[in-house]
Amino acid sequence: MENFEILIAGLTVLIALLAIAERFKLPQSVLLVLSGLGIAFIPAMPEVKLSPDVVFFIFLPPILYNAASNTSWKDFKSEAAPISILAIALVFFTTVTVGIVTHLLIPGFSWPLAFLLGAIVSPPDAVATTSITKGLGLNRRVTTILEGESLVNDASALIAYRFSIAAIGTGSFIFWQAGLDFLIVGLGGIVLGLVMGVIVIYIQRKVVNNSIINTSMTLITPFIVYLVAERIHTSGVLAVVTTGLMMSRSASELYSYQTRIRNKAVWDTLIFLLNGFIFILIGLQLRGIVDDISIYSIRQMVLYGSLVSIVTIVVRILWVFSAALLPVSRNSRGKGNDASTWKNVTIVAWTGTRGIVSLATALAIPLVVTDGSVFPHRSLILFLAFVVIFVTLVVQGLSLPILIKLLRIKRNDNQQEEQDLRLLMATRVVHFIETGFPYQINDDVKAQLKSRFMHLIKAFSNNRNVQPSQEQPPEISEFLRAQPEIQNYERQLLIQLNKDGVFSQDIIRRLEQELDLAELQLKRITQLKKARRGAGFSG
Repeated sequence: MENFEILIAGLTVLIALLAIAERFKLPQSVLLVLSGLGIAFIPAMPEVKLSPDVVFFIFLPPILYNAASNTSWKDFKSEAAPISILAIALVFFTTVTVGIVTHLLIPGFSWPLAFLLGAIVSPPDAVATTSITKGLGLNRRVTTILEGESLVNDASALIAYRFSIAAIGTGSFIFWQAGLDFLIVGLGGIVLGLVMGVIVIYIQRKVVNNSIINTSMTLITPFIVYLVAERIHTSGVLAVVTTGLMMSRSASELYSYQTRIRNKAVWDTLIFLLNGFIFILIGLQLRGIVDDISIYSIRQMVLYGSLVSIVTIVVRILWVFSAALLPVSRNSRGKGNDASTWKNVTIVAWTGTRGIVSLATALAIPLVVTDGSVFPHRSLILFLAFVVIFVTLVVQGLSLPILIKLLRIKRNDNQQEEQDLRLLMATRVVHFIETGFPYQINDDVKAQLKSRFMHLIKAFSNNRNVQPSQEQPPEISEFLRAQPEIQNYERQLLIQLNKDGVFSQDIIRRLEQELDLAELQLKRITQLKKARRGAGFSG
């Protein structure tokens, strides 16, 4: 009970710190790692531990599923080649390089232990990457590559992680067998993710009018998919990511506006709490971890952690610049080569922030090996992993805006693209009101319905002095009755534009959220009008 109270108190403080972070524009991931470090220095704080298996299962599935379900499938598919180069090849190269360095550097660090540490620190984190790059106006393709890499690389790193754990337990490692197992486990996870995605979509369609059930299903889906994948010995991570990408592709058609509004609120809160919980957990264990490493001085441990961090950063920089020279890394969509310029390559190379995935995998290291003996150097691996997370998040994360300014990278805030989409939407809606409306409406109502969209057309056609019409609709009942038809047309138009892939999914979802809120507002107005009528009021 005492441990539970401490965790609740820590989360309460973290929520308060979030308000401060928002005020000073500090990324959430940086706030979390600093909070975890701060907790470690609070005197007399008890050590709280969770079962390694519980840590792995609780944190990874929902975090990866949420990141995947917010990723554009079309953008992800279009950048599959550079994402694969970073998410698979770079992960294994980092694992091997870090393994070699730590084996040679740290006395008593065996090859399996060294590769285990490499697997833990090799994958940049999706949540950390999104937190760091949010609001920086990065090139759309750069953002897609960074976020796509952060989704897939977890699977590569976790497979290497499990092979390392197995090698430590058995004392043997067969390279060709590990490679074959990687293909089987990876492909099996993808296939299972596709199958589970089809099943989940089918079930969700059957309960489309119940937002509570829909949202509850999104919460349990990643856990079910992960459990099923692990039971049949395939990649739970790839299965969860694949299912999440399928849900991202279908979300606009699958969910009602009530479900989307509820989903966003619930998932934003859940992901923040999960991130906060894991960093509080490491903070509560950090003092005990340091005490356990008695054969090394604090100076030695910090030195080892700094060197591993430097190796991790340098390996990524060298790999990204080398990979940028390959033809498969060039823009395959024929829309210029912005992301292949050296400035944007530099951003991709520098943005290798590690986060909750590395921390969760470190905490998930078993306490004992298969023969019952204590897992060797577990506390040292945890400490080194935290140092790498700290360095990449704080040093690289906070320096990224400075790097962007030094490189004089033009901010890509998608403002023109958003204006083009709004202009297209307004023009299509006006045409729909004039020629495609499903039933006859009088001219006064038609003019009022068109007025807002005509204003948008004029505004986005560079006539910024146009003021919106202040006229009230002459027949409020008919006006309200016509609004759902227009909203339904707008929604179908957004779905089609998303399928066409001309506009970015972020902008389309921004308009979709506005439409969801407008539909919710219209429903409340209609309900209020019915209530007033039922109470004997007129108008």
